[in-house]
Amino acid sequence: MDDAGVDGFLAAARTVADLVGRPEVTRRWREESACEGMTVGGLACHLGSQLTNTVLLVGAPPSEQAPIPLLEHYDRAAWLHSPLEDDVNVAIREGSDADAAAGPETLGALIEEQLERLPGILAGAEPRSAVLIPWQGWSLTVGDWLVTRQMEIVVHSDDLAASVAVATPEFPDSVVTPVLALLSGVAVRRHGQVAVVRALSRPQRAPASVSAF
Repeated sequence: MDDAGVDGFLAAARTVADLVGRPEVTRRWREESACEGMTVGGLACHLGSQLTNTVLLVGAPPSEQAPIPLLEHYDRAAWLHSPLEDDVNVAIREGSDADAAAGPETLGALIEEQLERLPGILAGAEPRSAVLIPWQGWSLTVGDWLVTRQMEIVVHSDDLAASVAVATPEFPDSVVTPVLALLSGVAVRRHGQVAVVRALSRPQRAPASVSAF
């Protein structure tokens, strides 16, 4: 990948490391987070998994399956179209909370390990190579996969910061710009172009919500 793509993702990854390592997160590890049904520790582990999964999947041999478009990924994703109590969303929360049982020190060590491995893996990746997402059953390009992980990092960093009453981290433009484009694209598919344009430019005619999720 080019230096900008590598640097952007590494900046996001370092922000994750800084946030999950905060003493406020450690102190409230077993409390419920801002994400209903998930502990603070579980949410921290879910954030950390964005790095772990990137090392695992981008570091694997390229998928032979043709990648699908980025927005189609969200059209297909079961979690996006299911209520919070649906099995697919319950499994995400319970899996993250199970990971949190190992404690904050274990997560911190795991994230540091991923930070050491990420630069080499990202530098050697071809942005248009296919990455198989095994729990979904389809592939994305490396570039699109990284955008999905950056979105998870930006959104859940806000969730974790709100959970422990600290300031939400600021991310560089190289991270935020593709994330906002992704969220806008998903929102347009859910609410329509007019609703999103009005929400961004004409509050007097804007709908109550154009949330992507």
